[in-house]
Amino acid sequence: MTASRTDNPGPTRLITSPDGAAQWLRAGQLVAFGTETVYGLGADATNAQAVAAIYEAKGRPSFNPLICHFASAEAAFAHVRPNAMAQTLAAAFWPGPLTLVLPRRASSPVSQLAGAGLPTLAVRVPAHPVAHEMLALAGLPIAAPSANRSGHISPTSAAHVLASLGGRIAAVLDSGPCAVGLESTVLDLSGPAPVLLRPGGVTREALEAVIGPLSTTAAPGAALAAPGMLASHYAPNLPVRLNATAPGLDEAFLAFGPAPAGALLFQLSATQNLIEAAANLFKALHWLDEHAAHRGLAAIAAAPIPAVGLGLAINDRLARAAAPRG
Repeated sequence: MTASRTDNPGPTRLITSPDGAAQWLRAGQLVAFGTETVYGLGADATNAQAVAAIYEAKGRPSFNPLICHFASAEAAFAHVRPNAMAQTLAAAFWPGPLTLVLPRRASSPVSQLAGAGLPTLAVRVPAHPVAHEMLALAGLPIAAPSANRSGHISPTSAAHVLASLGGRIAAVLDSGPCAVGLESTVLDLSGPAPVLLRPGGVTREALEAVIGPLSTTAAPGAALAAPGMLASHYAPNLPVRLNATAPGLDEAFLAFGPAPAGALLFQLSATQNLIEAAANLFKALHWLDEHAAHRGLAAIAAAPIPAVGLGLAINDRLARAAAPRG
């Protein structure tokens, strides 16, 4: 029988044992863990009370579905109905930073809350060895959005998680820094044609090389089918100005390549390497948000990023960080 969650987790523990994390998850507690993308806030996806605790800890809208993480494609496909395209993509990109949205099986015990009541589930097999070991030991589908307060900057280190969610969750499994540093790509395969819902760690070009052209347009009026699709998301406390060639007098600067002297700045990549920039993005926003506020600056200006490869995902995150706050 699935354990219920203790209402008050007490102080958040920093742990290093995947087995210890798996035990906490099986007990219905919330555990943050590192993946190759960002740190996720995990809960037993079959335990509705534990899933509800994710929304509570994050302050997350309940209509925003969660990604379910598995140790293998076989385990993931036991909960959804994969088509031939899904099988091909799983063989090419799993384990890895790709989430597939597929029709859920009627037999799946995953909580309806984890899927926001939709007839689909978002599933992924992460590549991080610590996450993989934890998932295999837990033997459960683990629902896990990014381990931060809803709408704020995603965490790429255990320290980021503790700063955002300390005292609100049971434990953080310290898995080291995240190699990719951007959330997974989300691809909806539940309809007649594949739709790219969220660019991420697997580029559009890589996907199209395997399965052909993708659409980026969901059906009009469709419910949110995956996380990270709210207009304002990944946001620092300070407002963000996009496509800036230089910072204003009251702005810090998110640089990509040449940077002005004398400004408070974080360099995403001096050589304009998009892989390096993606890995640094959330770390940079965390750092600039903190240090700009200490200096009395009013905003963050972000340099232009080319919209190719991982640049598409970086621009998506920056656009959401800069969107008007609700």
